[in-house]
Amino acid sequence: MAKTQDKVIISCAVTGSVHTPTMSEFLPVTPDQIVEQSLEAAEAGAAILHLHARDPRDGRPTADPEAFDRFVPRIKAATDAVINITTGGSTRMTVEERLAYPLRAKPEMCSLNMGSMNFSIHPAARKVSHWKHEWEKPYVEGMEDLIFRNTFRDIKHILKVLGDDCGTRFEFECYDVGHLYNLAHFVDEGLIKGPLFIQSIYGILGGLGPDPENLVMMRTTADRLFGRDNYRFSILGAGRHQMPLLTMGAVMGGNVRVGLEDSLYLGKGQLARSCAEQVRKIRRILEELSLEVATPDEARAMLGLKGKHAVAF
Repeated sequence: MAKTQDKVIISCAVTGSVHTPTMSEFLPVTPDQIVEQSLEAAEAGAAILHLHARDPRDGRPTADPEAFDRFVPRIKAATDAVINITTGGSTRMTVEERLAYPLRAKPEMCSLNMGSMNFSIHPAARKVSHWKHEWEKPYVEGMEDLIFRNTFRDIKHILKVLGDDCGTRFEFECYDVGHLYNLAHFVDEGLIKGPLFIQSIYGILGGLGPDPENLVMMRTTADRLFGRDNYRFSILGAGRHQMPLLTMGAVMGGNVRVGLEDSLYLGKGQLARSCAEQVRKIRRILEELSLEVATPDEARAMLGLKGKHAVAF
């Protein structure tokens, strides 16, 4: 008898560190904007809120714990959604900077990129003739000559100080098939226990392309490495590839991630006015496919999270 598909976890990445204010007037950058968009996304059906911080003066990405403190406790107080704090930050941040707030906050969940990699949107700068802030153009163009660093030792350190010591579990971000093998290495070493939450990512320059065949390859590779019952699969499609790949992934038994970190658009040529618009759209698609959306507490149970009461904010 065929196994009944689990409910689908919707994650929402609210602001990120890749897009800049010039690219969309709807990108949340101030604490009030991040709070508003987070709560609207949770109300629309997002069980997990993936959060970065911005300097409210000009929208510049920041790892300053004080910046996070201006909105994270407010979100926790107003919603039951799982709060997921980035450990990725941006390519310009050190590991120590990226961990500063997670180690203070001890959240239920953090993202964890499973390898060092080229990570860039520098071609996007060619499409912009006028920038709102002086930092934006060199920031975007400069990605061409930067890497995102997460060595094996970096990952091992994060697993220890944040996972073992703080009880935080991870959204394992896998931008390429090699990242799945990196994850398998840490599982084999006994440094990671299930259930695994694997966020497979497509369409970032430096990682796997958005071809549907790549999604199938990542799913079957994860099955082979971990066994389907030992992990939760999720799909992130960058830019215009967001909704098609998420739909395909959901049909394959996966969970989904939306948000203005991943795509600024709702449809062709149509900027999303909020993260909640994207949540509502993917929820409609899921429900048309006769799939049920997980609540925050259902997501906690599925992912083995420690609970909202056990965080430090």
